[in-house]
Amino acid sequence: MRLRSLLSLPLLLSLGACSAVVLDPAGDIAVRERDLLLVSTYLMLLIIVPVMALVIFFAWKYRASNKAARYEPDWDHSTHLELVIWAAPLLIIICLGAITWASTHLLDPYRSLGHVKQGEPVAASTKPLDVEVVALDWKWLFIYPEYGIASVNEMAAPVDRPIRFKITASSVMNSFYIPALAGQIYAMPGMETKLHAVINHRGEYDGFSANYSGAGFSSMRFKFHGLDDKGFDAWVAKVRQADAGLDRARYLELERPSERVPVTHFSQIDPMLWDAIVNMCVEPGKMCMGEMMSIDRRGGLGLEAAHNTAPLTYDKNGRRGSTVLAAKDAYVLSICTPTDDGRGGAGVQRAEAEPKPGSGAPMTGAGLPRLPALSALTALTTPLNRSPSNS
Repeated sequence: MRLRSLLSLPLLLSLGACSAVVLDPAGDIAVRERDLLLVSTYLMLLIIVPVMALVIFFAWKYRASNKAARYEPDWDHSTHLELVIWAAPLLIIICLGAITWASTHLLDPYRSLGHVKQGEPVAASTKPLDVEVVALDWKWLFIYPEYGIASVNEMAAPVDRPIRFKITASSVMNSFYIPALAGQIYAMPGMETKLHAVINHRGEYDGFSANYSGAGFSSMRFKFHGLDDKGFDAWVAKVRQADAGLDRARYLELERPSERVPVTHFSQIDPMLWDAIVNMCVEPGKMCMGEMMSIDRRGGLGLEAAHNTAPLTYDKNGRRGSTVLAAKDAYVLSICTPTDDGRGGAGVQRAEAEPKPGSGAPMTGAGLPRLPALSALTALTTPLNRSPSNS
């Protein structure tokens, strides 16, 4: 007995070092999620505990050595027992279903917060803090558009102020998760997910990726600081003192895979960077997804579409600066609704004419220089345009 106690001592010591942050969160959304977890557990225990107790009771009462136990080999049915066996789990399932349905709507991450904490509604004059989150390989980028700053592997927010997250990724799917703040939300390239949350207590909390994303996944962690108003203003002022700014060129360098990246601050940001990241067209000359969808919505570019849009698709790090079909001889015939000139600016004028599939007019797209000859692209498209008599 003494030996068994000594062997279990290391296990007890290891459990003492655990931090049950999920059961002791610091944000209102995480608290409500914790309560949902506990209520669901208690409801299930109403069935599990009696069943486990009855298993032990019947095993003891009807043991082979108990000769006083009733022996009824012909018994096969009891209406009362059937009602208890089926009614109790059915009531539990109904309760769980009702709670799950209500919580699915009340805790929808896209739903704006109605309360800062229990019994304290959000004031009408309160403006949410906008934070744009980008899951990179293997680090986190946080952009504060209201303040014109950004940081890597560190974020901060004032206590009792609603936070409105916009979340995306640069390559593979990730999962943005701060256990003390709210539940995890997936980050996917070319898509924007949202999360509304609030932190109610000052402190430093851990954030990380909850979805495996490659070799550097284990070190894809960051610190989240819950600060009072003065502390948050001081943090913003500290970030604004950084020497570096975050433009498109700097982002393309930051986007490359790297591990254990130290905390980095950027005092200025390109106001169009977030839209370019979501549309996967940060690199100059890349066609944005919004432009591709606009072309598709209008019926496409016809035969030229494959040779003009494929070279501009997002090619991440492997072919950055090159194209899919040709290295230098690809060009765009026309673009319906250009949103970016490929050099970091905005407000490019719309094309005066609609696309004319099959015209072959060598018009250039936004930010792309006009080429003197079709060369390799002509060689690719000419066989497709031949008539049957010339085949």
